Amino acid sequence: MKEINLVDIDGINIGHAQNLEGGTGCSVIICKEGATAGVDVRGGAPGTRETDLLNPVNMIEKIHSIVLSGGSAFGLEAANGVMEYLDKCEVGFDVGVTKVPIVCSAVLFDLSVGLKNIRPDKAMGYQAAIHSEHNKEDLQGNVGAGTGATLGKMLGPEHSMKGGLGSYCIQVGDLKIGALIAVNCLGDVVDPKTGEIIAGAIKNSKFINTEQWMIDNYNKDNNVFPGNTTIGAVITNAILTKSSANKIASMAHNGYARTMRPAHTMFDGDTIFTMATNKIEADINVVGMLAARVVEKAVINAVKNANSRYGLIAYKDIV
Repeated sequence: MKEINLVDIDGINIGHAQNLEGGTGCSVIICKEGATAGVDVRGGAPGTRETDLLNPVNMIEKIHSIVLSGGSAFGLEAANGVMEYLDKCEVGFDVGVTKVPIVCSAVLFDLSVGLKNIRPDKAMGYQAAIHSEHNKEDLQGNVGAGTGATLGKMLGPEHSMKGGLGSYCIQVGDLKIGALIAVNCLGDVVDPKTGEIIAGAIKNSKFINTEQWMIDNYNKDNNVFPGNTTIGAVITNAILTKSSANKIASMAHNGYARTMRPAHTMFDGDTIFTMATNKIEADINVVGMLAARVVEKAVINAVKNANSRYGLIAYKDIV
């Protein structure tokens, strides 16, 4: 097993666009050949597009893009720009008179940083798609959907830290699998090797330990800051059906559970997509296990590559 670049998965293009002043952006994963896809939405406050298509009982077998975006529900508009790009490339589901691009999306809340009236829109989605044609790097931190991401928000934004976008990818034989995750969680991020908090809610220059704080205040009606949600995608060249792709997305959430405490709260819209290019035979159990591992690593990379901005400190400022 060796670490590789996420952009080195054949048939996959990844691009980003952001507005640093606005404190928001989007990240686009494109497979022009079409990819089998699945999704698992576990948070209580999701913002998504075209997830129903990924149910195995429904007709569409392949998608052409996943868009991860800031801007809360406003950011769903970025997917329209990716549709326009794919339409110009004549990529999509053939309906006879034209080809309809199948673009799935999930959004996170970043309206509390930067300028709240600047959000990912159609133009930004199109720009990210154009960037995907030439991008040869795994860009991380304050980029794309991670531009305005924050974490550790149990006591409100003034006690939170900077989140970001992270990726991680491995190769085992001919099997390639990686993850792209925008970390914007309510809870703390912990190092799964030690269990120690590496980023989270801070008060008086110390981590409050969000889980313990919630336990200690279990009988209070907490006015929790609602602007959260960690979103991402697992990308692989494994051969998957829609059913198995959904199962991989489900297993990948173990990576959230290992690194974010708590995960999947009513104030998070935690979502993971699966995107499979269907090139290599692989045991679904191995793919699912590796999916959780690459998600785990991508979450940590998002935190460690984030830079302080918008009045928020980052991991780099406290190590």
